[in-house]
Amino acid sequence: MSEMKLGRNILCLRRERGITQDELAEYLGVSKSAVSKWETGVSHS
Repeated sequence: MSEMKLGRNILCLRRERGITQDELAEYLGVSKSAVSKWETGVSHS
């Protein structure tokens, strides 16, 4: 799966569930900026 497709999936699923990047980041134990980078395809990890 391409990084951009994965990022779009994360974004769409997060929005469908009505949660913020902050909430997702806290649940996953990562920073909000990490979630943002995943969603925009900036980060590979």
